[in-house]
Amino acid sequence: RLGGGIGTRGPGETQLESDRRRIRVRMARIRRDLGKVRRHRALLRRPRRKLPIPTVALVGYTNAGKTSLLNGLTHAQAYVADALFATLDPTLRRIQLPSGRAALLSDTVGFIRKLPPQLVQAFKATLEEVGEADALVHVIDASHPQAAEQRAVVERVLGELGAAGKPVLAVHNKIDRLPEGASAALAREEGAVAVSALTGQGLPVLRKALDALLDASGVPFPVARAPAPAAPGRDG
Repeated sequence: RLGGGIGTRGPGETQLESDRRRIRVRMARIRRDLGKVRRHRALLRRPRRKLPIPTVALVGYTNAGKTSLLNGLTHAQAYVADALFATLDPTLRRIQLPSGRAALLSDTVGFIRKLPPQLVQAFKATLEEVGEADALVHVIDASHPQAAEQRAVVERVLGELGAAGKPVLAVHNKIDRLPEGASAALAREEGAVAVSALTGQGLPVLRKALDALLDASGVPFPVARAPAPAAPGRDG
């Protein structure tokens, strides 16, 4: 079909050509956004390197619930959306662990299978946060019928980024959507935790697991100190 008109297709442009043009425009916009994110995160990392606080990067397939998990662990209100590239600008939040020590949690853009070739390099550039992290939390949508395949995609990309050797904790999220027996089986997996970012189930266990993960990473990090008691006052 041929068509034309304001806000629609150009004169003589077919529907297929119009769709391709819109896709090119969207991909160009995503590349620009990814470039801005990369520069922004590089600026933020400079002063952070001077802080004796370890960073844990949340990684996972798109819509696995990374941002919801970040919010649940830190009581933050980062943007949450069920959409590709919803978290283009990674969010960084401080978390207090059961041991009293502090760490930084970093949210990252979700991974996807069969990323368009034009976006591969720009996508990987936004994941520089993963390379800088001391440890990784791999968030998996346990309720997804292709959870195993999605997990494999993330592990492959981590290998391509040179991050396969970092300490990793697997977090099976969305167990509120699973039968009780299935979630219990996931919780028994070695090196993994089963949680629901929506209901909060399993989050206390996850906090303890993060403590153990950072212990295993061998990275020293500070203990949050309680404020010193005030000097006793004198009457009169």
